[in-house]
Amino acid sequence: MKRARCIMIQGTMSGAGKSLLCAALCRILRQDGYRVAPFKSQNMALNSGVTRDGREMGRAQIVQAEAAGVEPDARMNPILLKPSSDVGSQVIVNGAARAQMAAAEYFAYKKELIPEILAAYDSLAAEYDVIVIEGAGSPAEINLRENDIVNMGLAELVNAPVLLAGDIDRGGVFAQLYGTCALLTEAERRRVRGLIVNKFRGDAALLRPGLAQLEELTGVPVLGIVPYLHVELDDEDSLAPWLRVKRTDKPIDAAVLRLPYISNFTDFAPLEAHPLLGVRYVERLGDLGTPDLVILPGTKSTMADLLWLRQSGLETAVLRLAERGTPVLGICGGYQMLGAELRDPDGVESEQPVLRGMGLLPCVTTFAPEKTLTRVRAVVTGGPLDGAAIDGYEIHMGATEALGEAFCRLEDGRTDGCRAGNVFGTYLHGLFDSGAVTDALAALLCERKGIAAAASTEDARAYRERQYDLLADGVRAALDMEAVYRIMEEAQAWS
Repeated sequence: MKRARCIMIQGTMSGAGKSLLCAALCRILRQDGYRVAPFKSQNMALNSGVTRDGREMGRAQIVQAEAAGVEPDARMNPILLKPSSDVGSQVIVNGAARAQMAAAEYFAYKKELIPEILAAYDSLAAEYDVIVIEGAGSPAEINLRENDIVNMGLAELVNAPVLLAGDIDRGGVFAQLYGTCALLTEAERRRVRGLIVNKFRGDAALLRPGLAQLEELTGVPVLGIVPYLHVELDDEDSLAPWLRVKRTDKPIDAAVLRLPYISNFTDFAPLEAHPLLGVRYVERLGDLGTPDLVILPGTKSTMADLLWLRQSGLETAVLRLAERGTPVLGICGGYQMLGAELRDPDGVESEQPVLRGMGLLPCVTTFAPEKTLTRVRAVVTGGPLDGAAIDGYEIHMGATEALGEAFCRLEDGRTDGCRAGNVFGTYLHGLFDSGAVTDALAALLCERKGIAAAASTEDARAYRERQYDLLADGVRAALDMEAVYRIMEEAQAWS
């Protein structure tokens, strides 16, 4: 059976744009008639999603799968690390939680995962024409070279040619690209078949003299100068939302609390795209002000983040806003915080067995080692959002007993969440994707503010499809795709 060709994008640093470059290649290859799948052996991120078969994977690979026009599959991201503290992460293998590990423990353990990584890759390579592989961080992190399973170590395991991307927007792109190549071993340097200058703004002609010298020094051709593309797609890294500019040009002010372990902030992309909703991310009491809506997002560490809210003074401010009638919405961990009490008898989240909640919803959460992972459809029941349809997913540990009115009813008859007056809570991520909840929420906020309502301009899925095409068009115009195809063909002949 013919094995899929592959191409790997590595970067000079985290944030060099690897994820979106891979998404662009996935869409370009799909447009060119190939069956293509993304692959990232190890992903560290708090943004994740749930596959149709109930497995968890990183959002970056979900985005890339959507760009490729294929169903997201946990094999595309066999290892997902979800940080739960500054020195530890939950280790998810093939879509299921396996262990909680400190960094040093995982570093010693990860080589044992190579057979599972290769099994995932090989099965995809047997089903698709091309695999687009994403690295992580930088291959020049020489302190991590031993037992590497995500950059050059993986490239060697699957015999992948590498394109190295540097981020000119941060400055120093020549030093980034040259320094990275200089720190590679000779065998690793031979795998680097092309350089990419990413996120460029300005006149590309000014770069030409430097690019010629860079090619001479590295012996590697520059395959493209990719412009800074203004596309709205999910970010992999949970640092991204607070780098966004605060929107002051929209009449409705929605404040998302920036929790230390915020997860799945991609839930709010449809809100950001709404013509009337200005979404900002708040981490300091002095920045909260008097928003029209407060959102408590998901979190990997509910109890720790609730204590942070309490200590920062934001909890008291939110309680006061809720008392004055400001709508408050909690999603997943944010929903858990809004309840009366959080219980952790098995020490899943904390050594503290019981923690007082914010008391805005009549519900109690009990954490448990088992993780709920499921895709669901639901309809909001009652209240100002009544009848709005949801197509979302659940990722949480433990269960919440709601004693008040349910937020929504799932298609299997179960209920989810809780509501009490102007306070709402739900476990469902992706609740804004269908547009129905977004429009109902916007209508509520507009009515409260006395302004005319407006519906979302575009379905979230249709909007994302358009963004994938814009991304692909921009990268195709800037990147030497003939060289990329040639590099993939030549790599198949490598021994």
